[in-house]
Order: sequence, then structure tokens, then C-alpha cells
Amino acid sequence: MKAPAPRYAETGDTLDLVQTALGGMVVDAQDKVGEVTITVDRLSLYDAMIALRDTPGLEYQQLMEIAGVDYPSRPERFDVCYHLLSLTRNHRLRVRVTTDEEKPVPSIVAIWPVAGWLEREVYDMYGVLFDGNPDLRRILTDYGFRGHPFRKDFPLSGFVELRYSEEAKRVVYEPVKLAQDFRSFDFMSPWEGAQYVLPGDEKAAAAPQAQAKGAPSPVTAAEATKAPAGSTKDVEPQAAEKKVTESRADTGAGRSDSGNLAKDKPVDPDVPSPDGGEGKQ
Repeated sequence: MKAPAPRYAETGDTLDLVQTALGGMVVDAQDKVGEVTITVDRLSLYDAMIALRDTPGLEYQQLMEIAGVDYPSRPERFDVCYHLLSLTRNHRLRVRVTTDEEKPVPSIVAIWPVAGWLEREVYDMYGVLFDGNPDLRRILTDYGFRGHPFRKDFPLSGFVELRYSEEAKRVVYEPVKLAQDFRSFDFMSPWEGAQYVLPGDEKAAAAPQAQAKGAPSPVTAAEATKAPAGSTKDVEPQAAEKKVTESRADTGAGRSDSGNLAKDKPVDPDVPSPDGGEGKQ
């Protein structure tokens, strides 16, 4: 193996292979910044996926992700993007179809079973319908949720949420409360001069605490700073010898350790040095 990972396939001939394999099913194809994206006809999506998986030279065996995109100004406002991976070529391909709120997209669960969960997510977040999905239900939002949160026109308030109430011992509907929007942020920490009382600080004693007992200082800090410069006396060191390292002999640097000399090394080491080192005699 000459590299830690398989070589990434070049995208030069990918578009030609895709257009040859799919023919009239391709609506648009582009290669930008090393990423190949093809737009196929929505009704031909199933046949296009079969061709991309089984055609020699393409062989996109895995479906990695299905993502939705919303463009409210377009007649077909939704893009459904399929991200495919070829294990043999180490190459990725993005397949895109367009639709609206009513036209369903053919399901590809029969090709890749993992598409069942991914299609449910796109349906839940965007409201895109998938024809042929055996279990097209919401997967992320709550029971009874109305609307689709990833649509650009989805309002941030005015809806209800469903939760279990411990007080009522039942499931209740309540208006959605965006508590984050009603908080008051001053972006100032208590260490920067904030005057508000943090939760729990109201329990602290208002009176200042008495200073802990200890040995009294002979002078105060103010008196120490006002002392004259010549008031201190130079004290001679009492050490028998100076602790200095003026030469390498004082530190032992450069001394050869026992066993690390040429004469201490084996004559025939197990792994010979490629450059004929000190162990070779």
C-alpha cells in the first residue's frame, strides 16, 4: 500500500460517464470546486439511482445523506439532494431533484433501506412527500406538531407544543415560549462592575466578615514603600561554596554514560545500523 488512503478519483470524466449512463434523465450537470452535482428529472429518480449504482465506471454503492433546501421564490421551491459514495473509486456525487409542497418524490428505499429514515427527516423538516416510503411519519418533531421548521416562512412564535405535565399527569398543549428572546443581557460579568445580585448571593451576610486572626505585621505596606533606599544592609552569603555553573564540568553535560560508549556496544547487534555506526567493527 503506497498511501494511507485510497486515491481520490478524478472528476474529469465523471460527467461524461454520468450523461452517457443516464441520457435524457439528466436535467443539468456541473463540476465546481471538485464537486460533481447533477440534477435529474424527478420522475426518473429511481431509474437514475439504479444506473449510478450498477454502471461500471460509476459504481456509487452507498447513500450517505439526503438533505433538503428551501427556495421560497421558486415555483418548485424544494431541492432534495442525495449524496452518493463510490467505495471502489473513492468518489462522491450529489444528485438533486426539485419539487414543491404537493408533488411527491419517488422513494429509493428499495435501493438503499437507509433512505427510509433520511426521507422521513426531509418530510418532517420541509414537508416534502416521498412516494413509496413505507413509513412516512415525522421523526424529529413532537406528536401533533404543525408546520415544518426548516421552511424559510416558518414562524418562530404562535404555535403550540405538546408535552407531558407532571402537575396534570397527562399530555397537555401549551403555547410555545421562546424564553431566550425575553432575557435581558447586559454582557457584563460581576467582576466588571455589574450591580445586580446573582442567584444565591442574597443569602450571604450583608455585614463584612472580621479579619482572620494572625501574627501582626511590624510595618504596613505603606510604610514599607516609604522606607529609604539605604536603610537595608548587604548580607554576605553563608554558603561554603558557590553554586554556579561556569563550565560544562560543573553540570556534567557532555559526559558519556556507562554503556553508551563505542567499546560497550555489541559487536554484532540484532538490527545492524544502515550507516555502519559505532556498533560495527
